Amino acid sequence: MNDQTLREPTLLILSTIADVPRHGYAIAQEVGKISQGRTRMRTGTLYGALERLLGQELIAVHEEDVVDGRVRRSYALAPRGREMLAARAARIARTAQEATRRLGLGGRAVTA
Repeated sequence: MNDQTLREPTLLILSTIADVPRHGYAIAQEVGKISQGRTRMRTGTLYGALERLLGQELIAVHEEDVVDGRVRRSYALAPRGREMLAARAARIARTAQEATRRLGLGGRAVTA
Protein backbone atom coordinates (compact mmCIF):
# COMPACT_ATOMS: atom_id res chain seq x y z
CA MET A 1 0.00 0.00 0.00
CA ASN A 2 1.31 3.45 -0.86
CA ASP A 3 0.03 6.86 0.21
CA GLN A 4 -2.06 7.14 -2.97
CA THR A 5 -4.22 4.17 -1.95
CA LEU A 6 -5.36 5.76 1.31
CA ARG A 7 -9.06 6.34 0.85
CA GLU A 8 -10.75 9.16 2.72
CA PRO A 9 -12.17 7.07 5.61
CA THR A 10 -8.72 5.53 6.21
CA LEU A 11 -7.08 8.94 5.98
CA LEU A 12 -9.57 10.29 8.51
CA ILE A 13 -9.03 7.38 10.93
CA LEU A 14 -5.25 7.74 10.77
CA SER A 15 -5.57 11.51 11.24
CA THR A 16 -7.69 11.09 14.37
CA ILE A 17 -5.00 9.10 16.16
CA ALA A 18 -2.00 11.04 14.83
CA ASP A 19 -1.83 13.23 17.94
CA VAL A 20 -3.14 11.00 20.73
CA PRO A 21 -4.33 7.39 21.06
CA ARG A 22 -8.11 7.01 21.00
CA HIS A 23 -10.64 4.25 21.51
CA GLY A 24 -13.20 3.39 18.83
CA TYR A 25 -16.01 5.69 19.95
CA ALA A 26 -13.62 8.66 20.18
CA ILE A 27 -12.25 7.84 16.72
CA ALA A 28 -15.77 7.86 15.27
CA GLN A 29 -16.50 11.20 16.95
CA GLU A 30 -13.26 12.75 15.70
CA VAL A 31 -13.87 11.49 12.14
CA GLY A 32 -17.18 13.37 12.23
CA LYS A 33 -15.45 16.53 13.48
CA ILE A 34 -12.57 16.43 11.01
CA SER A 35 -14.87 15.78 8.07
CA GLN A 36 -17.32 18.44 9.30
CA GLY A 37 -20.04 15.79 9.40
CA ARG A 38 -19.49 14.51 5.84
CA THR A 39 -18.24 11.13 7.03
CA ARG A 40 -19.95 9.09 9.74
CA MET A 41 -18.31 5.87 10.81
CA ARG A 42 -20.74 3.10 11.67
CA THR A 43 -19.58 0.68 14.33
CA GLY A 44 -19.12 -2.33 12.06
CA THR A 45 -17.34 -0.30 9.41
CA LEU A 46 -15.06 1.35 11.94
CA TYR A 47 -14.01 -1.84 13.71
CA GLY A 48 -13.52 -3.63 10.39
CA ALA A 49 -11.27 -0.78 9.26
CA LEU A 50 -9.35 -0.83 12.55
CA GLU A 51 -8.70 -4.58 12.21
CA ARG A 52 -7.52 -4.05 8.62
CA LEU A 53 -5.22 -1.21 9.66
CA LEU A 54 -3.84 -3.34 12.50
CA GLY A 55 -3.10 -6.11 9.99
CA GLN A 56 -1.35 -3.64 7.70
CA GLU A 57 0.70 -2.38 10.67
CA LEU A 58 -0.50 1.19 10.13
CA ILE A 59 -1.93 1.36 13.66
CA ALA A 60 -1.20 -0.45 16.90
CA VAL A 61 -3.15 -1.22 20.04
CA HIS A 62 -2.04 1.35 22.59
CA GLU A 63 -3.95 -0.02 25.60
CA GLU A 64 -6.47 -2.70 26.38
CA ASP A 65 -8.79 -2.42 29.35
CA VAL A 66 -11.76 -4.45 30.46
CA VAL A 67 -14.76 -2.23 31.14
CA ASP A 68 -18.03 -3.85 32.23
CA GLY A 69 -16.71 -7.21 31.07
CA ARG A 70 -15.85 -5.96 27.58
CA VAL A 71 -12.40 -5.33 26.15
CA ARG A 72 -11.87 -1.69 25.31
CA ARG A 73 -8.88 -0.89 23.13
CA SER A 74 -7.26 2.40 22.35
CA TYR A 75 -5.35 2.73 19.10
CA ALA A 76 -2.25 4.70 18.18
CA LEU A 77 -0.54 5.44 14.91
CA ALA A 78 2.26 2.95 14.16
CA PRO A 79 5.52 4.21 12.59
CA ARG A 80 4.47 2.92 9.16
CA GLY A 81 1.10 4.66 9.48
CA ARG A 82 2.79 7.90 10.52
CA GLU A 83 5.02 7.77 7.43
CA MET A 84 2.09 7.09 5.12
CA LEU A 85 -0.08 9.79 6.67
CA ALA A 86 2.73 12.36 6.46
CA ALA A 87 3.35 11.51 2.80
CA ARG A 88 -0.35 11.76 1.97
CA ALA A 89 -0.77 15.03 3.89
CA ALA A 90 2.18 16.55 2.02
CA ARG A 91 0.75 15.41 -1.30
CA ILE A 92 -2.68 16.88 -0.49
CA ALA A 93 -1.06 20.15 0.62
CA ARG A 94 0.92 20.41 -2.65
CA THR A 95 -2.22 19.76 -4.68
CA ALA A 96 -4.23 22.32 -2.71
CA GLN A 97 -1.47 24.89 -3.08
CA GLU A 98 -1.39 24.37 -6.84
CA ALA A 99 -5.18 24.57 -7.11
CA THR A 100 -5.14 27.80 -5.09
CA ARG A 101 -2.43 29.23 -7.34
CA ARG A 102 -4.30 28.32 -10.52
CA LEU A 103 -7.53 29.78 -9.19
CA GLY A 104 -5.68 33.02 -8.61
CA LEU A 105 -6.60 33.12 -4.94
CA GLY A 106 -3.15 34.17 -3.78
CA GLY A 107 -3.46 32.59 -0.35
CA ARG A 108 -7.06 33.62 0.29
CA ALA A 109 -9.10 30.86 1.84
CA VAL A 110 -12.07 29.45 -0.04
CA THR A 111 -15.14 28.48 1.95
CA ALA A 112 -17.21 25.56 0.81
